[in-house]
Amino acid sequence: MTSTVAMTKVLIFGGKTGWIGGLMADLIKEKEGVELFLADSRVENREDVAKELDEIKPSHVLMSAGITGRPNIDWCETHKPDTIRTNVIGTLNVADLCDTRNIHCTVYATGCIFKYDEAHKLGSGVGFDEDSAPNFAESFYSETKGYMEQLLKCYSNCLILRVRMPISDDLIHRNFVTKIVKYERVVNIPNSMTVLTEMLPGSLAMAEKGLAGVYNFTNPGVISHNQVLDLYTKYIDPTYTYKNFSVEEQAKVIVAGRSNNELDTTKLMADMPEGIVINDIQTACDLCFQRMKVNLTKLGWLPD
Repeated sequence: MTSTVAMTKVLIFGGKTGWIGGLMADLIKEKEGVELFLADSRVENREDVAKELDEIKPSHVLMSAGITGRPNIDWCETHKPDTIRTNVIGTLNVADLCDTRNIHCTVYATGCIFKYDEAHKLGSGVGFDEDSAPNFAESFYSETKGYMEQLLKCYSNCLILRVRMPISDDLIHRNFVTKIVKYERVVNIPNSMTVLTEMLPGSLAMAEKGLAGVYNFTNPGVISHNQVLDLYTKYIDPTYTYKNFSVEEQAKVIVAGRSNNELDTTKLMADMPEGIVINDIQTACDLCFQRMKVNLTKLGWLPD
């Protein structure tokens, strides 16, 4: 569904302390004629969210607030009420209140609600599409996200973006690369991933176009953990080494299961507004590490 409203005021939930919200704020600051507001209200407090929406009267809302847990999603297993308040109640509050006010709402959701299965086999090139029902609930985080998507689809003003294993051209702690570099061992499984530098401008263009519904929000294709780490070694730290282990071995050292899947990006690429360049994941990651090397060199952060 498309319902175009001029983008004049953007309110971001998760823009003050969130990673993706902060990156979106930087993009909006570069757009002429668009006022930017970073939400003060906590999304679980419905009355506060409603008051802020009524005071600011945004044309568009970006919802990137959420809990992934620290240091990882295992935290959600022992903090289920906290996870529900933000990821379920909070997300619904924002989407529902935007709907009653006819405000376009973009939700940065997750594609970690699937796992390879018989119909979508590892290495087959057959990805889950936007109509696929979630089949992964081995972590409480993913379980709640799976519920949420089904509910959010009911709102005609809501754009739901399935982000996966987000990568940025720095080494911020939320970056997928930063996380796996610190692991003693990694599984080597091809996955769909989201290179934020390429994809986030696309999300703004999609919101501006008034697109709604679910979209697999990843670069086309898949890339494995080993391939990502090989690029890290090539461009960032030639002395870095890593070891692999199996999914079965991984299960012994984590609390919650981890999602591995390929998402079909046919719909995303067909509907993406003109002027947005999105490369396949292999190319996008290589370019991302090239930018990362330049950025880290400027900061003096490259390993000796």
